[in-house]
Order: sequence, then C-alpha cells, then structure tokens
Amino acid sequence: MNSNRYSVILGNLGNTCDRFLPTGYKEAFPKKEMIRQAAAIPGIAGIELVGTWDITESNVAEIKSALQEYRLVCVSIIPDLFSQKRWGLGSFSAKDPTIRQQALDETRSVCRIAREMECPLINLWLGQDGYDYPLTADYRGQRRILMEGLHIVASEFPDLKFALEYKPKEPRNHSFQARAADTLLMAQETGLDNVGVCIDVGHAFVGGENVSESAVILQHYGQKLFHMHFNDNFRSWDDDMIVGSVHLVEYVELLFWLQETGYTGWYSMDQYPYREDGARAVAESVAFLCEIEKRLTPQRCEQIRQLIATGDATQSTRWMRELIFKS
Repeated sequence: MNSNRYSVILGNLGNTCDRFLPTGYKEAFPKKEMIRQAAAIPGIAGIELVGTWDITESNVAEIKSALQEYRLVCVSIIPDLFSQKRWGLGSFSAKDPTIRQQALDETRSVCRIAREMECPLINLWLGQDGYDYPLTADYRGQRRILMEGLHIVASEFPDLKFALEYKPKEPRNHSFQARAADTLLMAQETGLDNVGVCIDVGHAFVGGENVSESAVILQHYGQKLFHMHFNDNFRSWDDDMIVGSVHLVEYVELLFWLQETGYTGWYSMDQYPYREDGARAVAESVAFLCEIEKRLTPQRCEQIRQLIATGDATQSTRWMRELIFKS
C-alpha cells in the first residue's frame, strides 16, 4: 500500500439529498454500519466526522468505540456551521454578535470532542459566511471579525490544527473564503501556527484555479496546506464526483507536487454520490489515486522535473500520453 493516508467523510456513505428530492436517493444507514463500510474499502484508514450530524458531546464514547473496533482513526471533525437555519446570514462573520458567539461555542464544543477522540484537526468550511448581493456585505469589517473569531478559538486550542476550507460560492453567491490565496492571507493574519488551509480539489476547479499551483503556494508560505479533500467535477459546479472521472492530467500533476512539497496530511474523500453506491464510489476514488501514486516512481518524478525545467508542451504531452497508453 502507498505511504499516503486515505480517509473518507462518513456522510459519503450515507443518504444524499438535493433540493429536488430532500428525502434523499437512498436508504439511511446507522452510523456504525457506515463505519463498517468505510473500514471495508481498500486503503481507507481514517474517518472525517461532521459535528451534530455524526458526533456530539453525548455520543463520543459510542463513536470512538466503533472506530476502534474497525481500526479506523478520526482524521478531522467538521463543525456544522452551515446546515442550520441560525447560520443563514453567516457564522463567524455574522453581523449579529449573538450568532457569532454561538459559532464560537459550537466550534469549542467540536474542539472538546476532537480532544476526546484524539483527533488532531478541525476542518472549518464556513459555507454561509459570504454574501449574495452588492451593497450588502461589509468586506472590511466582516472579514476582520471572521479572522478575530478564528484567532480566538485557535488560541484556546493550541494543540489542535485548524484547516480553513475555501470555496468560491454555494450556498452563498460569494464566499469570504473563496480562493487559496485569500484564505492563506486570513490564516497568516491570525498570526497562529495552528491555522492553515484545506484544499478541496473540486472547489479549486470551480474557482478556476490550477490546483497544483495552489498547493505549492500554500506549502511555500510556511507549510500551510493542512488537509486535502478529493473529488471531481466539470468546473462549473461542485458536483463532488468520483475522483478521476473527469480530470486525469491535473491529478497526476497535483500528486506529483504534493510529494514534491512534502505534504504529509491525509488524502480525504469528499464526494456526494447521489445515485451511485457510496462505498463503491469511494473505493474507485482511492484506487484511482493509488494507481497514480504507483506510477510516480522516483525515476518518473525526475522525468517530470526535467519536463518542467524544459517547459516544452510537446514533450510533456508526449510523456503523459505514454504514461497512459504505452504498454
């Protein structure tokens, strides 16, 4: 098996719904059954949990026991700061100070859970923190209070890492943490070593980013790439499809640069298989990444370095063609 650690967000294996079918396309499984399914996927060694969805302060012992039974570790916990009505106008950046306080308290609760679970990372996707119309957002003030909230909670839990997951849009038309660079700036502005960034590959695609370049930038400025979410899409929406179902060349380049820049975090599957079998979809994603990693031998990595140094598109295209098709 490869040296990278593969994990999956537990909800990938559950029922999935959209605005056309809010009851979902599948049957809902008990949490322990989903954990069992995850453990049966070749290569999966870790689980990401969502606060209130999967874990609360009242069921920590139960979830921890299930993970231990199936020899899985808790990789990350994602506070639910996006799926409740109270967060509709933002969480950390809400104009209402009462809501901001609730966001802090919810995150603190997840941090306490993480300590009990021996989980090292809090992944913060602030999906409701943004705006929809011109002349409605205080770009200066709300970004400041968002950063200040992050500083408060990350200072209180210095033993945990906080990964800020950016996304250009959805559910808001514009997100305050929309791109790798502006999210890195906010992480740097906290002045804390335990605040960094999570790249969701699909979010980067939707944002028009070259995801490899984003990874290199985050690693260049203090090894600030804390976590990775893997999925795929057609670049127009966050479809959360099976990894490699659309993009190939970009994934080869990305995995090369993750190795080259010394990324040591988890490779976590973050998909939304509406109609596909969840476990099989995740298994295909992990298998795709493993196949790329097998081919990124030291010899081939040196070839890539030479291709980059030369900068000849015909040579790099030929190299990729032969990687895929040469028997």
